[in-house]
Amino acid sequence: MRALRTLLPYYRPYRRGLLAGLACVAIAQGFTIVSPWIMKLAIDALADPAVSADRIALLAMATVGIALLGGAARYGMRELINGISRRMEVDLRRDFFAHLVALDAGFYAENRTGDLMSRATNDIMAVRMAAGPAVMYAVNTVVGFVLALSLMLWISPRLTLYAVIPMVILPFVVLGFGRMIHRHFEAIQEHFATMSTMIQENLTGMRIIRAYVQEEAQAAEFDALNREYRRRNMLLVTRAGAFHPILGLFSGAAMVIVLYLGGREAMAGAISLGDYVAFFFYLALLIWPMIALGWVTNLFQQGAASMGRINALMEREPAIRAPEHPRAIDGARGEIEFRDVTFRYPGTGRDVLREVSFVARPGQTVAIVGATGSGKSTLVSLLPRIFDPTEGEILLDGVPLTAYDPGTLRSRIGMVPQDAFLFSETIATNIALGLPPGAAPESGEPGQAEALDLVRVGAEPEPDPLSPPAAVPDAVLAAARVAQLDEAIRDFPRGYGTLLGERGINLSGGQKQRATLARAVARDPLVLILDDALSAVDTRTESRILSDLREVMENRTSFIISHRVSAVMDADHILVLDDGRIVERGTHEELAAAGGGYATLLRRQMIEEEIEPAAVQSDASGADT
Repeated sequence: MRALRTLLPYYRPYRRGLLAGLACVAIAQGFTIVSPWIMKLAIDALADPAVSADRIALLAMATVGIALLGGAARYGMRELINGISRRMEVDLRRDFFAHLVALDAGFYAENRTGDLMSRATNDIMAVRMAAGPAVMYAVNTVVGFVLALSLMLWISPRLTLYAVIPMVILPFVVLGFGRMIHRHFEAIQEHFATMSTMIQENLTGMRIIRAYVQEEAQAAEFDALNREYRRRNMLLVTRAGAFHPILGLFSGAAMVIVLYLGGREAMAGAISLGDYVAFFFYLALLIWPMIALGWVTNLFQQGAASMGRINALMEREPAIRAPEHPRAIDGARGEIEFRDVTFRYPGTGRDVLREVSFVARPGQTVAIVGATGSGKSTLVSLLPRIFDPTEGEILLDGVPLTAYDPGTLRSRIGMVPQDAFLFSETIATNIALGLPPGAAPESGEPGQAEALDLVRVGAEPEPDPLSPPAAVPDAVLAAARVAQLDEAIRDFPRGYGTLLGERGINLSGGQKQRATLARAVARDPLVLILDDALSAVDTRTESRILSDLREVMENRTSFIISHRVSAVMDADHILVLDDGRIVERGTHEELAAAGGGYATLLRRQMIEEEIEPAAVQSDASGADT
């Protein structure tokens, strides 16, 4: 239950509404308690020979009025407290997502996507039930218990003592069941996270599953997970299901005691018939809080288990943090210096980079080549501070990168990663991702693509009175031309307003890479990083892109990673990595003449280029014969 303490700050913005809601709870319960007393007065009045019809009518009207007022108070308590819990759910989910966005890449290497999704959905819903309905019914239970017990003592202290004897053991029962529910619900949520991960991976990798004919195998695996999820839930239901019957046993015992002893007292004249009936009603009202206590305990325990899972992530501090007094980056020239940089991934003992040192002057293009696993992508990932060096430091214009705000630093870097990632938005929105909010085209829900009407450039827009066409920013158009993507976009049915599927599934691999390249170029970065960004395009398209990129890279520091010598031969400086170390450095001509690894790579690719046309010509000759 301690985990729920972190919810207290979320109540502060709504404390007035919460107090008003709790007041409605007390008022509603007060009216509930008054009703049996009115009935007592009516029954006792009927025993009086001098009773008048007006008095009975007045008591009847009072009963109706109390029911109406009590109903209004109940509506108010649900409207206020449940509404506040919904708002708290939104606030918590917003903070949880904001915290996830701020966490470093190492965190996502350790945690499964399905588990994070489970905490952001199921767990937060369970917390909401504890923050709203559980609090409401807990207060309702306490107020009802105190008022009912007080009036029972007023009617007959001795009979009250007999009635509550069977309920003395209830706190121990509630405590034991609460611990059991907490333990089982936590295990259920953990397994739900495993199921979510499995579903997410299958939906994302559906093409691979079909290509390898794994539909039945994956379905069988999911069926096994689903059965285990059912087993755990049924185990909780079976254990928790015994709670209410046990409460019913004790409450039934109390009813029998009151029925017998109370009846004898009424027959002996110690209490009136009205007192006896009212006492019976109050006992029923006292029993209901005991039963509701089980449900409330269940909600609190489930909420505490879920809040504990959320707190475990919220307490995680990001490894990449902004300094207390960040340096201004305005006016930066773009000189990048690596000083004895060594890096190993968190939780591993192997150095991926070892004592890397070099300087990239403003406006220079630095190419990085090397075998797979030599550390090329890791090296450039240190520039936008996706990770920080384990040893050594990286400087921008002579200032360590750690002195800058990470967000501001990243806003000046355009990075095209190996894995081209596109969002389920329009092409224009994906390319404009890094632009300032005012310069980017608006983006809506998936069903609003037509309403936004980001029209195909160069074509006449279809008339739509509901949605006037919106212009695509010039930066997006220019970047698409540089990436040799503009012509392909014009051929799409809705041009730049074409809505992409998940991860850009309706684009080819080369189109995805060019779209991410256009995204990086559109933001006019100080530093441009191309991490094997043209591997999925043909050599002719690559040549055209590189030709257009030369003008773009003229006034900015650029880093190019590529396995093709044709992509790096014009670089001002070429670094050859091997097992995390720089083993060669220089220009294309210097390295080609040195006869090292770069020269070997160059000769191999030249031979491949010579063989390909010969093979094509041979195939053509064979076809002619």
